[in-house]
Amino acid sequence: MNNSDRLDFTFAALADPTRRAILARLATGEASVQELAEPFEMSQPAISKHLKVLQRAGLISVDIDAQRRPRRLEPKRLEEAVDWIERYREIFEQNYQRLDALLDELKGKRAKSRRKK
Repeated sequence: MNNSDRLDFTFAALADPTRRAILARLATGEASVQELAEPFEMSQPAISKHLKVLQRAGLISVDIDAQRRPRRLEPKRLEEAVDWIERYREIFEQNYQRLDALLDELKGKRAKSRRKK
């Protein structure tokens, strides 16, 4: 799977508020499916579907601990998404700085033309 595909899966997984809430919970530590399902008013199979999407995106992993199969956050995929977003944030920031400089220049020219009158 290439980087573009991984980002597609990551952003698709992050598009759902339930999945974002699950990731927020897993940020505090690993949890079972039952523990992850508790705050939601949906069935455990529905939560399992969300977990499969998160797992396919590489955002979570499953451990095998005797009878338990706790889920754990995998921050590497989130870091890839943050890096992608950060590159564009830097570009936008540079564009805004150029726009600010242009606006300052135009204000200066306007003030100069008023003084001449």
